[in-house]
Amino acid sequence: MAITASTEAPTSLTSPTSLTSPTSPASPASLSSVTLEVDDLEAARRFYSAFGVDTYIRLRASDAHSTGFRGFTLGLTVSGPATVDGFVGAAVAAGAAVLKPAVKSLWGYGGVVQAPDGTIWKIATSAKKDTGPATREIDEVVLLIGVENVKATKEFYVARGLSVAKSFGGKYAEFTPGHSSPVKLALYKRRALAKDLGVAADGTGSPRIVLGGTAGAFTDLDGFAWEAAEAITTMPS
Repeated sequence: MAITASTEAPTSLTSPTSLTSPTSPASPASLSSVTLEVDDLEAARRFYSAFGVDTYIRLRASDAHSTGFRGFTLGLTVSGPATVDGFVGAAVAAGAAVLKPAVKSLWGYGGVVQAPDGTIWKIATSAKKDTGPATREIDEVVLLIGVENVKATKEFYVARGLSVAKSFGGKYAEFTPGHSSPVKLALYKRRALAKDLGVAADGTGSPRIVLGGTAGAFTDLDGFAWEAAEAITTMPS
């Protein structure tokens, strides 16, 4: 879905009208892994296996305090509406709650679910009609972080070696993924993201997500923690 002047987040989480930034000839720093902190590790493993995204995330047991919106969503881009429905159905059957039913929009077709551990997932496609049968294939996984100031956070990450792939003013920024990174990182305004997901923007405590990256360990401007990690191709739960 393209980013427009409205507050709706992109369906594909990629803006076709974005401005492309030049990349450095050196290999840029990048997001290598996404670790979700959960109360019940075994239950989370069962859920994410049934949902079909267990190879894209890691899980870690935690009792960190957290209320309300955690400031991020994980988005799946898939081939068509039937595949969206399949992933939404699998998530609900495994215990997820529907925050937004899958429906057609100006940008395509998509829905939003919340996993039992509290993580919000958006499943979407830019296609409004199916051109084939439903599959369990995922075209892209995007970690979309809701931030107070997109430009400031973008500059913060660039200073730590990440390369901007696309940017749309102060509304959206997307970073170049590493060659073996299974998840793409992008930024969006926090309140706009919460509205798109159908939740209140307020939240307190830990976001309960830890990002692994080749840029080393640090905490960003919005409280998201990074830890040093090697780039990997498969991430077991």
